[in-house]
Amino acid sequence: MPFRTLAALACSLLLTTASLAQGAPAASPRETASVELKSGAIKISYGAPSVRGRKIMGDLVPYGKPWRTGANEATSFATNTALKIGSTTVPAGTYTLYSLPGAADWQLIINKQTGQWGTEYNQPQDLARIPMKVTKLAAPQEQMLITFEKTSGNSTELHIKWENTDASVAITAQ
Repeated sequence: MPFRTLAALACSLLLTTASLAQGAPAASPRETASVELKSGAIKISYGAPSVRGRKIMGDLVPYGKPWRTGANEATSFATNTALKIGSTTVPAGTYTLYSLPGAADWQLIINKQTGQWGTEYNQPQDLARIPMKVTKLAAPQEQMLITFEKTSGNSTELHIKWENTDASVAITAQ
């Protein structure tokens, strides 16, 4: 390996190590969204990327192609109770969430493969593709956010918010 390449690698490693030692935040920090329902719980773990001046929907997140719904590692979805997501029954278990964004409509993809990197999508492992409601946010969302809203008893709404988009779907514990 040429000396310049080796020196550049060493400098890069030193800068990365110094940055980590100083507690610099990750570019897309790992976040969780969780909800306790009357008969069970749901937990989602995802990488939360930021807009940082980029065009997101229809560009960085292309329309019509499965998206990892976050950054880095695949977005995990765990439930200890059977759920009805939209009109689809999802058994208790651990899954990976993907989504299929569109300009006017989205689908939430529940995938049975787990533990993979976010871009390693395996369509034959899809448990379901569930239509989502899409609305425009009143104010831009800089960092991607997954939330549970309107929670009452055994029902809640899952929201994926980023840039100017809010994609949501109703969930009911069975």
